[in-house]
Amino acid sequence: MKIALLGNGKTGQYVQSINPSVFVFNSSNQPTLESLAKVDIIISFLPGDIFQSYIPLLIKSKKPVVTGSTGFDWPSDIDKTLKENNLKWIYASNFSVGINIVKTMIETLSKASELFEDYSFSIKEIHHTKKIDAPSGTAISFQKWLDKPVQINSKRTGDIIGEHQLTFSTKEESISINHTAHDRSLFAKGALWASKILVEDSSIPYGLNNFNQIVSKHLNI
Repeated sequence: MKIALLGNGKTGQYVQSINPSVFVFNSSNQPTLESLAKVDIIISFLPGDIFQSYIPLLIKSKKPVVTGSTGFDWPSDIDKTLKENNLKWIYASNFSVGINIVKTMIETLSKASELFEDYSFSIKEIHHTKKIDAPSGTAISFQKWLDKPVQINSKRTGDIIGEHQLTFSTKEESISINHTAHDRSLFAKGALWASKILVEDSSIPYGLNNFNQIVSKHLNI
């Protein structure tokens, strides 16, 4: 499988180290329709605004795409456009397979509100200083999975890869769910796994697919 890698920054470098045969495109070697025609699939870890500017080109390439780019808004008609072009894309704010286990835990914890009258939820997330978007895409996913009013506190410091914590609190007790990324290679491995599934699993529908749903299907959770 020939892979085009858009962006070889902090996470993209790990994709390249795991699979040295990837075709790397960056600011000094920008992708074109001709160059993308040589690959089977595209992985992007570009900053969100740059990835957003490439969307028309990626659609024209007719290649499946796996993207971990964040910090931008998808075009409102992107799913329809991909389906019209018979394209399958997978996106994620976090390519950790373990996050999908956390998703199930959060959905369970959200039901605790049915047992208590006086309670609160809070989310804390910490990332490295070069991460521009705040709150993080993963924290926003936590909020979505919880489906309850919750405040997100974001912090940018050092070279922290990613720490997320959801806490449910009452006067008598607290319950916390934590996820800490120790090595960026986990995101690269997740993206490469998604690429393999996207090429091999014909049951994945055309359009814009959430990585969480793909993993949940294969883990039966």
